[in-house]
Amino acid sequence: MAPNTISFTTDYGLADGFVAACHGAIARLAPAARVIDVTHLVPPGDVRRGAAVLAQTVPAFPPSVHLAVVDPGVGTARRPIALSTVDGSLLVGPDNGLLVPAAEALGGIATAIHLTNRAWFAASVSATFHGRDIFAPVAARLAAGAPLPEAGDPIGDPVTLPPPYVAFVDGRLESEILTVDHFGNIQLAAREVDLPAAVLVNGTPAIRATTFGDVPPGALVVFTDSAGYLAIAVNGGDAAALLAVNPGGRVVIAP
Repeated sequence: MAPNTISFTTDYGLADGFVAACHGAIARLAPAARVIDVTHLVPPGDVRRGAAVLAQTVPAFPPSVHLAVVDPGVGTARRPIALSTVDGSLLVGPDNGLLVPAAEALGGIATAIHLTNRAWFAASVSATFHGRDIFAPVAARLAAGAPLPEAGDPIGDPVTLPPPYVAFVDGRLESEILTVDHFGNIQLAAREVDLPAAVLVNGTPAIRATTFGDVPPGALVVFTDSAGYLAIAVNGGDAAALLAVNPGGRVVIAP
């Protein structure tokens, strides 16, 4: 049974018609499909952030088609791909590492296909808008029940992103920042670790706790977030602004 839900994640923003054009392409081919927008505010070209958002969102869905486009290499030799996963989901997007973490979150890759069947694309394919002309039509056809093998040729080497930096050095945890959310909460690449009740985060005093309200207003808290990653927040404030850090940077947590 084909998934009839399409999730949609991009860095297209909301000021232009790019998202709507992709919705229109889907509606032409799969009018009965339900499209759920995850976000279109991934920072432009930030494949790692898009991959993290996608991977942490897809487990909440039933088996679905996950359409994701963060594609700074659009129109180049990078491949358009689709992946099937162990749980029966499908992922469609550029072969730049964006899709693989989500596939792993859904049990792993079952099949990887290089999208080469041009009959599945729009009649005219722009070099700079594969979201509308390749990925959305493919996602729509899959949601409408078309078999994945007909989309192209099997591959065994989808691109993966380099693992984020996490290390223990001289009793300190050093971790790359995966994401910073709308509230300024910092999500680290490190998972749950044993930390003392009082720590320093980049030299700033913090409290190891379970949730924001466990510390006084304005205090820095280190906790495990809803995705199972170690995270840093300020109760009622913006931790990223306080610590002057951004995704891709690093923090040091010391006793």
